[in-house]
Parts: sequence; C-alpha cells; structure tokens
Amino acid sequence: MSHDVNHAVTALNEDYLRRYPAEAARAVADMHPDDIAELLAAQPVARAITVWQQLPLDLATETLYRLDDELAGRLLNRADAVRSARAFARLREARRERLHDQITASRLREFEHLMHFPTNSAGALMDTNFPMLTPAMNAREALTRLRRRRSRSAQQFYFTSEDEPPRLYLLETQDLAFAEPRSRLIDLARPAPTAVTPTANQEDIVEQFDRHKLAELPVTDVHGELVGVIHYDALVSAVREDSSADLLTMVGASREERALSKIGFVVRKRLPWLQINLLTAFLAAAVVGLFESTIAQFTALAVLLPVVAGQAGNTGAQALAVTMRGLALREISLSHWLRVARKEVGAGFINGVAVALVTSIGVLVWSGSGGLALVIGVSMVISMVAAGFAGVVIPMLLSAAGQDPAQSSSIILTTITDVTGFFTFLGTATLLSGML
Repeated sequence: MSHDVNHAVTALNEDYLRRYPAEAARAVADMHPDDIAELLAAQPVARAITVWQQLPLDLATETLYRLDDELAGRLLNRADAVRSARAFARLREARRERLHDQITASRLREFEHLMHFPTNSAGALMDTNFPMLTPAMNAREALTRLRRRRSRSAQQFYFTSEDEPPRLYLLETQDLAFAEPRSRLIDLARPAPTAVTPTANQEDIVEQFDRHKLAELPVTDVHGELVGVIHYDALVSAVREDSSADLLTMVGASREERALSKIGFVVRKRLPWLQINLLTAFLAAAVVGLFESTIAQFTALAVLLPVVAGQAGNTGAQALAVTMRGLALREISLSHWLRVARKEVGAGFINGVAVALVTSIGVLVWSGSGGLALVIGVSMVISMVAAGFAGVVIPMLLSAAGQDPAQSSSIILTTITDVTGFFTFLGTATLLSGML
C-alpha cells in the first residue's frame, strides 16, 4: 500500500510539473538549490528544462553548479537562448570551462554573441533563434516552416526585404493564418513601426515597447538586417531584476550580491557603506547635540523628535522613488529637475500642512502646550518640503555626475532628512522657547 501511495504521489508531482511549469517553478523557488537540482535530475530533460528556465536567474545559476555536467549542458543547449546565456555568464570561469564540452559549438557561438553586449542592452536581451522568413515565401510555405520550428513567437514575425538598404516588415500571425495559401508574405505584411540596434539600452527598449504596443521588438544591425527579436517576457524579467538590483544599491548592498553569496563577499561589499552610514549617523547626532540644553529644559522634545524625522523620511522616500522611476523609464531628463522639484516641493508643503495640523492637535491634547504644538507643526512643514526637494535632487545629481542614481541614494537621503528634521524641530523650539 505504501508503495502504491508513493507511486501515486510521484505521478501527481510529475503531472503538476508537466502541466504547470511556471507555478511549479514558483513553488520550488523557496527550496535550497541542492534540492532543486535533485528534483530536476529526477525529471525527463524536457520537463526539467521547462521548470529550470522559469526559475529566478540567480537561483537558476546556483542550480547549475549542483547539476552534473551532462544535465547542465543539456539545459543550456535546449533552454531559451537568452536565458541560458545570462545564466552561463554568471557562472564562475572554472564552471564555464567544465561545461564547454557539453555545449554545442553553435550554442557557444550564440552565447558569445549574446554576452558580447552590455547587460540589459538590446543585444543581450534579444533572441537570435527567430524564424527566417523571406518576402518571396507564400503563406503555405511560411506556416510549414513555423510548424516545423515550433517558434516561441505566437503573435507576430519580422523579416527584411531584399532591397538595398533592406526594409523591415511586420507580419501578424492572424493575417498569416487567414491568408490564401499562395499569398506572398510581402503582400500580407506591413512596414515595421520601429526597431532598435543591439547597443540600445533598457530605457530605449521600454520606451519602444510602450509607444508601439508590441509583443516583440526587432533588433537590426547597422545595415538594417534583422539580427534578433526581444520578447516582452525577456524585457519584463530584465526590468524586474534591474529593479531588485536598484533596491539593493539604494541601501548600500551590491548589485552582484545574491541570497546565497559567501559571507566574505557580502561583508566586503556592505561594510564600506555601513561605515559611511555610521558617519552620517554621527552627523545627525551632532545636530541634536547642538541643542542639548534645549532638550534638557524641555524633555518632551526628545519624545517628539522621531515623529518629525520619520515624516520627513517618508516624504523624501516617496519623492526619491518617483524620480528614480521617471529617470529609469525616461519620462524625465536632467533638464526637468526644476519642474519635478517644484512639483515635489508643492506636494510636500500641502501634505506637510495637512499632517502638521493633525500632529499639532494631537500634541496639544497630549501636552497641553500651544507652543509645543506650534513648534512641531512649523518644523514638520519645513522638513517635509526639504525632504521632497532632496528626494528629487539626489538622483538628479548622481545622474549628472555619471553615476547610478540608485547607488546608495537611500543612505544619503536618510542623512539629509534626519539632519533637516532634527535641526528644524530643535531650532524652532529654541527660537520659540518662551512659548513652551
């Protein structure tokens, strides 16, 4: 009976992996790479490939270390080329050399071609294994070729004309499916609305996808020849990973750090920023020290100090997130800094007044001091306005300096909002001490 139960469970697991690979990948993503490797090794290669290429890239890479060379080679040979190339590029040199004999020469050339471009450029994201269609083909010939290749594309295809220079055409799948068998592709297609070169960056790619509402974006060389297509899901994956990396750099962690990175690597990457953060904390503490006598005289100030700094910090973080998103998606450029700053300062003032009124009423009820309520109200408005301005200026200055606007911007912003919040609150309290 126990054997029958185990057999039934195994059968159910295999059916689940076969029918729902994306859900299965999400389910195993919480497992240790050793366990994932063991699970994949127990599956037919086709099923293992389907699950492996759905895993987060860092986890898929870690899993490759734990698979035997033969299975790892099969995964890299038969999985999505872009996905495989990106995972292969993350492997250490020694592991890549061991896998060279397991990977076909054509796939290695494809990897070399894909890895030649900067990360998240069009060349690195494009799929070079696209159906080769020609203008002279008729609908029957094209459908036969597509069925034989079982292309991943399902909505549209691209091909270039034989003109000089060549012109790029877009062929919708539905037009091809309903066409007369003898209809030529050149008569069914329309000029492609856009294309990018392999060196185009991620922001350009996002802009083209958004403007033209494409399922795939063609990539052409300097001569106008089609060299690849960028699938929308590959772009989404790249943006998601880039956003995760931005979150890491905002707080001083490294883009290269992974959940399973070695302790030495983690310490080496994080410690310098922690030391910088320590210095900035002392700077904020020094500001508080300037008003030590005021705090000693009015101890309620110490209780309310984090309230002002906290609201300023939240306001600055909101402005920072919106500005960084605008820069990443190219909604704004450095020339828009004054316009964006004016908007955030205005929003900070209105929100500051609204929050200050509620806070002042609460402080008045709690302390019975109208002066203390006035102090926290005034300081909250000033600090939230300053925080909104800082949230815009910090990423703009980093971009102008040619630096990554996400690079530890959160640490810089926290320092500014803390110092501003402490100084405005305690400075206002000192000026209005006669009313406390």
